[in-house]
Amino acid sequence: MLTAKDIMTREVMTVKKDTSISELSRLFIEHRVNGIPVVDDDNEVVGMVTQGDLIEQNKSLHIPTVITLFDAVLFLESEKKFEADVKKLTGTKVEDIYSSNAVTVTQETALGEIASIMAEKDIHTLPVVEDGKLVGIIGKLDLIRGMS
Repeated sequence: MLTAKDIMTREVMTVKKDTSISELSRLFIEHRVNGIPVVDDDNEVVGMVTQGDLIEQNKSLHIPTVITLFDAVLFLESEKKFEADVKKLTGTKVEDIYSSNAVTVTQETALGEIASIMAEKDIHTLPVVEDGKLVGIIGKLDLIRGMS
């Protein structure tokens, strides 16, 4: 039975939270990848940044509906979501747009489980970690290669 270690790419391109958006864009264009792990100084995965995160930065901002009551402004929608959207739209670094809740697998994760995770969670890129440290990455093409 094939596992993550059999299909993963071992040389992984990574970024840090302080990587600029322009540098991130260049990496996506040059390397033609969908997602890049965000790591800290100890090479521990702290999140993922995807092409989708970069594209979302250019979407239109939805201004939430508010009402004023006795000098107070009340948001009828999530104020925190609006603040997060503004941060993403005005971001200049990876830390402004990345997802901190990266889904990861270990080297021993079975091919079928990897396929299920990617399909059910609509994930194109999975970091492979051991003890929190990045050891590889699996993209959809790696998975397809392993299945064939």
